Amino acid sequence: MGKLPFELKELDILVKKDSTSDPQFGQAPEERSVKESITYGLVNIDKPDGPTSHQVSAYAKDILKIKKAGHSGTLDPKVTGVLPVALGNATRATLSLLTAGKVYVCLMRIHKELPEQKVREVMEEFIGRIKQLPPIKSAVKRQERFRNIYFLEILDINGRDVLFVVGTQAGTYIRKLCHDIGVKLGVGANMFELRRIQAGPFKEDTLCSLQDLKDAFYFYEQGNDEYLKKIIQPVEVAVQHLPKIWVLDTSVDAICHGATLKVPGIAKLHAGIEPDMRIAVMTLKDELIMTATAIMNSQKILKESKGIVAKPLQVFMNRGIYPKIEKV
Repeated sequence: MGKLPFELKELDILVKKDSTSDPQFGQAPEERSVKESITYGLVNIDKPDGPTSHQVSAYAKDILKIKKAGHSGTLDPKVTGVLPVALGNATRATLSLLTAGKVYVCLMRIHKELPEQKVREVMEEFIGRIKQLPPIKSAVKRQERFRNIYFLEILDINGRDVLFVVGTQAGTYIRKLCHDIGVKLGVGANMFELRRIQAGPFKEDTLCSLQDLKDAFYFYEQGNDEYLKKIIQPVEVAVQHLPKIWVLDTSVDAICHGATLKVPGIAKLHAGIEPDMRIAVMTLKDELIMTATAIMNSQKILKESKGIVAKPLQVFMNRGIYPKIEKV
């Protein structure tokens, strides 16, 4: 199976200042208690056929007895599969996931049986940059726009039924993709069944059902947190696909107060960062501080001794966790 763009190459980490993090401040994400994770984590729900994505996140909220939860990447009621649900204060992380690529397994029905070779040739033409008009029932303005199909692999063809896996840019409508393939084939086609198997860094290997979540929370209330600990993932997983900058302990609190990120506060960073790119700003313990928009590229960050590196988008870390020492 193909890979999404962020999976194709592991980014090198460039060190600007050798530094370690003081153990008395903050904590690594994996060290958070289950009680903390319930209001600052995510669950990868295996959405069933029937309820809306909003209903599924509402079920998760009720099961965990928390005030809010939100999903990332709406699935139609009849579509199943990967639905990341953010819990409590982690709900804002869904915005970073919305722009991440998606992978689906689709069963498409062609309206007239055709030679297999023709079907394969036409579907291959849809790999790359395509123009797509969102369907009438959609959450976006109905106007043509370009989307990228990263890969499209046919798994099986049985008569008029075509089973394929497709990796797409966020905002690609698979129902419309099937329709457009049918038009190109000259006989028509429709999406018969669809399952999402990946949304950004979330894959099927971490899925849990709503019943799994309910059972795990029951055991948690009985004093056994083992099962819930396996199901809830730290909020940092939601930015796993983003390039990152790690900052010094002495810079964290200023960022939490809304300061822009400046060069002196940086310890290390990923190669490949470019201006206007969405990035994640992390502590040296790999805690998410904020998401931001890059202003400098990686090489300039390494070279410069001053200047603004990135502007905040969303600040996640609470103030006061790290000492207030210097401005960044």
